[in-house]
Amino acid sequence: MITASPTCPVCQSAHTQLWSKAPDYEYFSVRGAYNYYHCPDCSTIFIDPVPVELLKQIYPPNYYSFVNKGKNILVRLKEWLDKRFFKKILRRLPGESLSVLDVGGGTGWMLDVLKKTDARITYTQSVDIDEKARTEAEAKGHAYFEGTIEAFETTRKFDLILMLNLVEHVASPLAVLQKAETLLNPGGVIVIKTPNHDSWDARIFKHSYWGGLHSPRHWVIFSEKSFRLLLRSTGLDVQQLSYTQGAPFWAFSIIAALYRKKWVRINAERPIIFHGLFAPVSALFAVFDFIRRPFAKTSQLFIILRAKERK
Repeated sequence: MITASPTCPVCQSAHTQLWSKAPDYEYFSVRGAYNYYHCPDCSTIFIDPVPVELLKQIYPPNYYSFVNKGKNILVRLKEWLDKRFFKKILRRLPGESLSVLDVGGGTGWMLDVLKKTDARITYTQSVDIDEKARTEAEAKGHAYFEGTIEAFETTRKFDLILMLNLVEHVASPLAVLQKAETLLNPGGVIVIKTPNHDSWDARIFKHSYWGGLHSPRHWVIFSEKSFRLLLRSTGLDVQQLSYTQGAPFWAFSIIAALYRKKWVRINAERPIIFHGLFAPVSALFAVFDFIRRPFAKTSQLFIILRAKERK
């Protein structure tokens, strides 16, 4: 029996091809492997079937964004780099007070960083599906909505909307971008960070396990081409697009390979991200990616969006 290929969620093409089969090596939340398909028409990779009904299962209580990260040297370094990056963006936003929305922001870790970066930030809002994050977020002064961005209703507009490692986790990135567009203040920006499958590590680990799939939690993985195509159905324009290091994806891929050879132990209680090798391997490949970034595409995209100017 010939089974029809699934339809691409970006361009709706049916000419899709199986790209990889990926189990959950990171949290062991489900058994078996999920199929990831590639669309040659727009260069999108996507999961099929989409495990919408398994959200509580595939995002277990020890999922990295639900867990207190502490203040180790890597966390401090990331915070320093984030401050430098966002200081440039915030400097270009007009106004004496700014409002920030973090979609998938959990307890508000990034919102804390931004408030330290610019004193003009007077209102911060986190939207997340984590039911336990509300208490900590509100204790730190952030408004909190438990649910998806599509279900979030407010009369407030935002000067800065963050979608860091978010659009790849949703079944319809277009619907998420269109909703964010309605929440944007004139002159405001949306900052997106998302995996890029047009990269060395994706090619190297395609037939084993590429960490950028974060299987089965990443549902749509873009390239620059496919993301720009998606934007045609919105009122948003790319203000800036750049590539940044994908060290976690290298680390996930390498440690999963060592696990398959039975050289390291990982399991549901001790996921890859908490393994002793994760930090040093990530640090090594962060340096590697920063060195090669001028010459080759790395596996994460940073994109800054603005609303198109009305004629």
